[in-house]
Amino acid sequence: MTAREAGEAMCDDPMLPATVAAALREYGGLLGEHGITWGEPEIHYVKLFKVRAVLPPELMDRFWGLAFTRLAERHPGASSMELGARLREPDYDVLLRDTLEGRLPGSLAALRIADEGVRLECTPRPVLGPPPKVPLLIDSWRDGPVAVEVDGVRRELRGAGAWLAEVAAGSELTVDGIPVSLSRLARTVPSARLRLSAGFPCRWSVFGADGHGWFPDGAPHRHDFHGLPYFHGDDLVLDVPADTLTVTVTRGMEYGEALTAVTLAPGEERTVRLTPRRVHDAAARGWYGGDMHVHLNWAGDRVAAPADAAAVQLGEDLHVLNLLAGNVSGARVYDREALDHWAGADLPWSDGTHVARMGVEYRNDLLGHVYAFAPAKPPERFHTGFEGEADWPPNADALRELRQSGALLGYSHPFGLPLAEDDPPRRLVRPVARNCSARELVVDAALGLVDSLDVLTHAHIGATAIVYRRLLGAGNRLAVSAGTDTMLSFTHLDRQSSPPGWARVYARVEGALSAASFADAVRRGRTFATTGPWLELSVDGQEPGAVLDLALGSEVGVTARVVGAEVSELRLRTADGVLAVSEGQSLTASLRVSSPTYVLAEAVGGPCPRSMTGETYALTSPVYVEVEGAGVARHEDVRWCLDWLDALEELLREHAVLRTPEQLGDHLGLLERAREVYRARLRAT
Repeated sequence: MTAREAGEAMCDDPMLPATVAAALREYGGLLGEHGITWGEPEIHYVKLFKVRAVLPPELMDRFWGLAFTRLAERHPGASSMELGARLREPDYDVLLRDTLEGRLPGSLAALRIADEGVRLECTPRPVLGPPPKVPLLIDSWRDGPVAVEVDGVRRELRGAGAWLAEVAAGSELTVDGIPVSLSRLARTVPSARLRLSAGFPCRWSVFGADGHGWFPDGAPHRHDFHGLPYFHGDDLVLDVPADTLTVTVTRGMEYGEALTAVTLAPGEERTVRLTPRRVHDAAARGWYGGDMHVHLNWAGDRVAAPADAAAVQLGEDLHVLNLLAGNVSGARVYDREALDHWAGADLPWSDGTHVARMGVEYRNDLLGHVYAFAPAKPPERFHTGFEGEADWPPNADALRELRQSGALLGYSHPFGLPLAEDDPPRRLVRPVARNCSARELVVDAALGLVDSLDVLTHAHIGATAIVYRRLLGAGNRLAVSAGTDTMLSFTHLDRQSSPPGWARVYARVEGALSAASFADAVRRGRTFATTGPWLELSVDGQEPGAVLDLALGSEVGVTARVVGAEVSELRLRTADGVLAVSEGQSLTASLRVSSPTYVLAEAVGGPCPRSMTGETYALTSPVYVEVEGAGVARHEDVRWCLDWLDALEELLREHAVLRTPEQLGDHLGLLERAREVYRARLRAT
């Protein structure tokens, strides 16, 4: 089936609104015509799509290091900001080849072209029928150009060039007009059949000793951050090789994993009944977990329909799913039609413990990206700063519009660079101009335009947590939240092709779960965010989001508890730093109030299978401690925020695309209003 045919097939659902079905057909056409980019303008993160599908996450830093090194060689004396603006220049296929240094991860095969001949390197892929396409790294080390043609597509590689192509065992490939056999890419194996049953929707993985995954007919061939294949559902049938296979089942972070091995003879059909054990029942205690940042379609290697979102939400038992309409690098807003149809209403599969809504990702790569949960209607504008359009108006204008529409708002995937506790803010504001960092966050937090910060994301959790504490210490009140940025239209994209809800924000809801009650709980700061561990905080008997008004010299008890074997350290923090630390599962401390402050709990640990970031992390929103009605405004943190605003003004003056002096004036006026808020807090201390 071609990509276009697949896009049309998923539109046969008679329950789909006509406008949504038409949009999915259009996306299928874009995929068929352009491949994984869907024809989006190829800025650096669009060029990266193909590479990320095959490059192990642990090699990504090396990939970018090579990119900057080669740009610096090409542009001597250029600053990191100037080099970052040129990240679309390098040949990403060559960078991939050089990053791998001869290794072949996953299903990647390589065709090595040298002066002495051509050599195919691969692990033959087991297949039951017609072989699927696989990525092939065509790698030339000849000094001169080489003409390569794959299934009628011709490319001339320069000396020591590379091309990441897609081929099947039956593809026609020539090098300088000489045919190259690709038959070794696949080997046909005898088949058997599995029926999988858990009694409710779950996440399944079926794979052989080589790690190769097997899937039900028509299911997306998804792979997570660890390379593990997975799919969702219950009472599923799939064709598999007659071999020994591992079968695992789980259901999001509130369940453990059940595992079994089966050995099948040719032609055998076997039923596997496997049920994961529940570890937590958050809803029974009034806590509901949500993922504030998920996309149906955002370019990719397949077209995703609402039924895909229903399958993953129910299969992960994710209580709240925020599906965001947004653009990639051009003007097109993906899933705008779904937002138009369902704005202000629950999506059709929602029930008493599962709420799905269409939301918005408002995007500017210079100023930052914002999630909007449950707006009553689509906004007038979804993005600024793409394809040469002005970086105007400021994000604040969009936040005001979305807030008037009733949306819960927060900054998404805020910071991708590391940050030390005592680093100046320009460490995050100034290095690379258009890297999607949440640069306007410090402004919008001061002006009360955002409700939360996605501390748990695919970006740098540690750096974002430091910024979060600085903002709290400067007198801003923000809930901690989580948004994975999972993209259901990608099946191989490390964190973004991992299951939605691998990081969640849990909110303590009053009454029944609804979009409104969940949003209210987040706004009130009744939250913690986690990659898996369950984390609790109590300050004088009060939970996150509470405000205590105490007298100077008062003493209150603080306790934290965590459930999660992967946690190595539990911490209590105030505005002045770490209050107490434990390597155990609980922690108790006494806090003597000497000034307004906040208290939060933090749990950290190393890599584990259910964490899709390479680390374990959980963080509560704070309990706020006021003194005679005065809230925290720590001098060092307020000054840090003011320094941030100065660095942001420099960035805007030097790198923002603005058409008129008035547009710059709008930005500078916004900065000045935020400065006055922070200066007033300084005067009050």
